[in-house]
Amino acid sequence: MTASETPTDAPAADAATSGGSPMLDRPGAVPGIGEDAGAAAHYGSPVPEQRALDAGRAVVDLSHRGVVTVTGADRLSWLTTLSSQQLTDLTPGESRELLMLDISGRIEQWAGIVDDGETAWLITEGSWAAGLTGWLDSMRFAMRVEVADRSADIAVLGSTEPLPEAALSAADLDDTVRWEDPWPRLGPGAASYAAFDEDDHPGLDWSWHLTLVPRAGLEVLTEKLAEAGLGLAGTWAAEALRVAARRPRLAREVDAKTIPHELDLIRTAVHLSKGCYKGQETVARVHNLGHPPRRLTFLHLDGSEHAHPRPGAEVLAPKDPQADAEALASERAVGVVTSVALHHEMGPIALAVLKRRADPEQQLVVRDTVEDHPSFWAASQEMVVRPDAGMTVGRPQGDFVRRGRR
Repeated sequence: MTASETPTDAPAADAATSGGSPMLDRPGAVPGIGEDAGAAAHYGSPVPEQRALDAGRAVVDLSHRGVVTVTGADRLSWLTTLSSQQLTDLTPGESRELLMLDISGRIEQWAGIVDDGETAWLITEGSWAAGLTGWLDSMRFAMRVEVADRSADIAVLGSTEPLPEAALSAADLDDTVRWEDPWPRLGPGAASYAAFDEDDHPGLDWSWHLTLVPRAGLEVLTEKLAEAGLGLAGTWAAEALRVAARRPRLAREVDAKTIPHELDLIRTAVHLSKGCYKGQETVARVHNLGHPPRRLTFLHLDGSEHAHPRPGAEVLAPKDPQADAEALASERAVGVVTSVALHHEMGPIALAVLKRRADPEQQLVVRDTVEDHPSFWAASQEMVVRPDAGMTVGRPQGDFVRRGRR
């Protein structure tokens, strides 16, 4: 895997949520780094763990993730006014995801949400939880809501299938809160920016469930799950399946300039016809009048090398992909690698964010530089977000720059 997994522009991991899971005491556990610090990257067998997770025979300790709760009678209507998602019709147990944007439509927060009838549970990256809590608390005004960061006492387990009821009951966790990832199904008020038909989406087989459990009961539950035939897999296994599903992640694909359209998040995290919220003008303008300036793409990486590029490595579109290292070193980048994984069937794969004008048919090269020494990997691309995504009202196809008057 990669030597570094810290994304560009991401906050540092929060000590309160990445101080170390009890699962790190298990035999063979290798700690994760970057945003996944505090949980095990793997337990000694990354590829078998991934196969078991893919087959529904393993769970992933994600207790480094952040959990924020919102209680009170106004919680869903209030969150609707603040976020990109329509939540007033959210029924107990239903899962959605939402974005908090800045005034320019850039992503500031991103969370999965499920409501149990009394409390709205927001699941996010560990280092974003404190910021999300603080911002929500500052926006309460006279609303009947209370906000709390529950990351210190609530842990998260990830799995490709719902955890068995018998194991939860045996661990005295019958009323557990669970979130099911909506990706890649189109949500209400959504639109697709994808480069493939919905029936052919590579993420159709993606199934991802997050189960919230008291930290005090985490070890007991994992023991009961082991008795039911579910072992432990590390975060590397989860990341490989996520990348294969073309599923973007806050800690990886989002930087200070990201807007939802670039990552195809209009399909699951944005309701295009809901009421006003911060950043809505940009969302509507890009959707109705233009194209996002960048696009998510999937990369098949050259697997002949023992090492892989790191997140943050540059993506090149050279005229001659077989050029020597000196020529490639002088090439200008057309994008950046955001996620890298070793898939148990496809080998080394990655997600990258490219400039919209990058030729989707061109063979790419990834350049990763360590201490002024560049290394290169051949990369073939599969579009996730198509270059012409968005509308073309008042603008010729492919013409992103307004021409001057003659």
